[in-house]
Amino acid sequence: MARIRYRQTLEKAVLNVVSDGAYLIFDAPQSAISPGQFAAWYQDNECLGSGVIS
Repeated sequence: MARIRYRQTLEKAVLNVVSDGAYLIFDAPQSAISPGQFAAWYQDNECLGSGVIS
């Protein structure tokens, strides 16, 4: 599960970690994502990590 905005509901997503960063692939399309925003990923409603979108 992941989200882009603080108050956004958690959305199903897959986190792929690669040598040059990490990628979130959402099941449903997300709108208005911009560089500089943060993405956060969760498991069982616990935040496991976050990163700046580039």
